[in-house]
Amino acid sequence: QVQLVESGGGLVQAGGSLRLSCVASGRTSFSMYVTGWFRQAPGKEREFVAAISTTGRTTNYASSVKGRFALSRDNSKNTVYLQMNNLKPEDTAVYYCAARYGGRLSEAEYEFNYWGQGTQVTVSS
Repeated sequence: QVQLVESGGGLVQAGGSLRLSCVASGRTSFSMYVTGWFRQAPGKEREFVAAISTTGRTTNYASSVKGRFALSRDNSKNTVYLQMNNLKPEDTAVYYCAARYGGRLSEAEYEFNYWGQGTQVTVSS
């Protein structure tokens, strides 16, 4: 069982930056978990943002954030980081961390078994 806790959300002006963190706990070898970020804006479906492989060597990004967001992980700290730069009002959403044991990178929600409670990111224009 894996518990995920996100932090780092907040209110920022357009063009600003935030770094989200996702810390894993429980009976887990976090280095064996593919980890992803998803987001859900008001009135919209939850959507894929980015994912990172178990080693951190491979990442995948949604086209809407590619070049602005960067995903990294520190397995010694059971933590994944989402660095968000040049934020836009359309990035406003609740951001969720998700994890799955092993396997390939995925953009599909159903392939992730564990989810955090989410952290709110609000970007003002």
